[in-house]
Amino acid sequence: MPKHVDPDARRQQVVDALFRVVVREGLHRTSLRGVADEAQLNIGSLRHYFASQQELMRFAMQSMIDRVGGRLLARVEQIGDLGSRPRPEQLRLAAELMAELLPLDERRRTEVAVFLDFNAAARTDPAFGDLARKVAEGTRWLLRRILARLDAAGSLRPGLDLDIEAERLAALVDGLGLSGVLHPDLLPPQTSLDVLRTHLEGLALAG
Repeated sequence: MPKHVDPDARRQQVVDALFRVVVREGLHRTSLRGVADEAQLNIGSLRHYFASQQELMRFAMQSMIDRVGGRLLARVEQIGDLGSRPRPEQLRLAAELMAELLPLDERRRTEVAVFLDFNAAARTDPAFGDLARKVAEGTRWLLRRILARLDAAGSLRPGLDLDIEAERLAALVDGLGLSGVLHPDLLPPQTSLDVLRTHLEGLALAG
């Protein structure tokens, strides 16, 4: 009897292989054959699940969005009512939630590196533009939501423009992500987290 193959598991196997190839060689040098070799599949098997390289890339990008989004939702549920915690703990938890977007370990470093390559491709390839924008909008929504929760808990200085502060945080997260991938020796993970925490502390109510 032919061996049963779970299509979802096979697609995930291919996506994991794609991520490894992109991190190692860059998106512009990633091919269907290279991904098939990395996944230890023949090219015909790969084409059974993805008709084109563009389809594979889009699926991989969406998979990454879903992975990160799932982790963030799980952490939000774990934190629960932020306002019931002391202010220093609120700021620490908020920084750690935002840090899911930073390359602080191997998994997140891979995700950020892949995202950076996709983002660069989206600048000139409209096939990726909608997904790149989805990530940018989702990041801003998350940061704005975290700030709103801190503000509702009375932890932020009064009078802050939360939309502007969300943009400042988005720029900070983007910059830390880029530097953390390109220059990990200059920006180790703990320093990235310290920068993020210090920024939030600068927005906090004194005392």
